[in-house]
Amino acid sequence: MAKKETTKDKIIRVSTRMFLDYGYSASSVKMVCDELGISKGNYTFYFHSKDDILAVLTDLLCKYQWKMIKEEADDGISSLLALCFELMTMAAACEESEVAKDFFISTYQSPKCLEIIHNNDTARAKEVFAQYCPDWTDEQFREAEILVAGIEHATLNAIDKTIPLETRISGALNAIMTIYNVPEEIRRIKIDKVLAMDYRSIGKRIFNEFKEYVEQKSEVL
Repeated sequence: MAKKETTKDKIIRVSTRMFLDYGYSASSVKMVCDELGISKGNYTFYFHSKDDILAVLTDLLCKYQWKMIKEEADDGISSLLALCFELMTMAAACEESEVAKDFFISTYQSPKCLEIIHNNDTARAKEVFAQYCPDWTDEQFREAEILVAGIEHATLNAIDKTIPLETRISGALNAIMTIYNVPEEIRRIKIDKVLAMDYRSIGKRIFNEFKEYVEQKSEVL
């Protein structure tokens, strides 16, 4: 028997659809309440603000990205290249879609969401970069992730449109891998492989696939 959709489930489902279809900034609590025919009090009984739901979505994003990396690795692609591929797809999605850009940037600007990103990405970095940082402590990985998140945010935000997307991706990946002591030759190989891809179309495809993933997962939250 299918699980009955509760008010909380409906709020998550409608909110996440709006965030990914219209943008986080353009969506509002009132829009969600109006569509569901509920009062703001019903909404705030479950969530204090839309930022709480963005945190739910950010956690799903982190899980989706790690799932994608694992699948790439299972297909014979190194975890390091898959990690590079992840940033490339986000940057390309932001370049091609203002909605995607608004969503990704919003996750980095929310303290609650940023903490989720830090925790998830620190755990991934310890696995992906362990061979290059064999003596690092958990605290060192955590400190490195804070720097990396800043680089990612700047890359996605792309205030200066005169800098080509390829240059931003290349520079960000080189800086991130340098932080984790990846040798220059390996950095160059990974960056060249990423830039050889049709990253603009891949970015749009991956964002749409994430929307489908969220729709499936929101049914069991």
